Amino acid sequence: MTRETFPGLTSQEVASLVRDVSTGIPYPDESAVVAAATRAALSAACEPGDTDAALLVGSIGAPATLRSVIGDTSPQSVRAALSDAGAPALPPIDRLRDALDRWRSRLPRAALHAPLERAARLGARLVSPEHPLWPTALDGLELGAPLTLWVRGDPARLPLLKHSVALVGARAASGYGEHVALECAAGLSDRGFAIVSGGAYGVDAAAHRAALSSDQVTVAFLAGGVDRLYPAGNDDLLQRIARSGLLIAELPPGSTPTRWRFLMRNRLIAAASTATIVVEAGARSGSLNTAGHAAQLGRPLGAVPGPITSPTSEGCHRLIREYGAICVTTPDEMAELAEPMGARLGAYENGGRS
Repeated sequence: MTRETFPGLTSQEVASLVRDVSTGIPYPDESAVVAAATRAALSAACEPGDTDAALLVGSIGAPATLRSVIGDTSPQSVRAALSDAGAPALPPIDRLRDALDRWRSRLPRAALHAPLERAARLGARLVSPEHPLWPTALDGLELGAPLTLWVRGDPARLPLLKHSVALVGARAASGYGEHVALECAAGLSDRGFAIVSGGAYGVDAAAHRAALSSDQVTVAFLAGGVDRLYPAGNDDLLQRIARSGLLIAELPPGSTPTRWRFLMRNRLIAAASTATIVVEAGARSGSLNTAGHAAQLGRPLGAVPGPITSPTSEGCHRLIREYGAICVTTPDEMAELAEPMGARLGAYENGGRS
């Protein structure tokens, strides 16, 4: 059997590149190193949530997918490889041709390892599904799961996502919304939950700040690269999160946040967290998109009610009224949603006594 390698590089060169972005968190073996490197290259070519890319990587592997992209492999040959691998679906030839053209336009062969080099200069880490620290909750996204994760902060904190709550809501939050976000994030932090959000103004920023003030880990999922701290007004906050929490992106360093990427980023917030709470949201708030992903994944979803006269709470009221979100008003209720009392009692009975 031919050993999978990264195109154009020796195994030693690949190992060196990946070593620079996995200091302190080594990959288990050479095949995992090669898979991580090829996923890193593909993440520069594929938009978030690209199900065609996920199908290829999941069926024939990341190294073979990358070779198909840079080697001018025909869509017919790619489809045949998918068939031979027992892929769950076989896209039409035209769709595969469009996908290959799209990826090739964004992935010049000479720049395959550029994302790894840029991440190394930044001090970022690469965590792919082959790594033991990969957040397996993201696998619930199936073909919508990210190809890899680029991380600023200590990746050893990633397991804390197993006990986390996403607090999301309006960027133009009211005083009420920011107060609730601060109080609930602090209360959840005191109960041992990591706080997940998107680093935006308003509810997101309030939740992150409260977690930092409580000395709890907070995680911000970004829509661009982990070096593109957006919005600029939250630069100091995001730098603090990078030092004591985690900044996570599925796109490589240097990637620009766009509207589409913000919307797709929201699925990661919902998938990575134990539960999602919408603190305050108008009728057209982007946080409703996050709520939709949580509901689609079957994850616990809560919403905080507000004044019936407040437009900034219309989205929360609609989630409760029409979409089955649980009405939550205190950190205790949010903690119960994220970790039902029975589960907590079970953990206690199984040796969780302090």
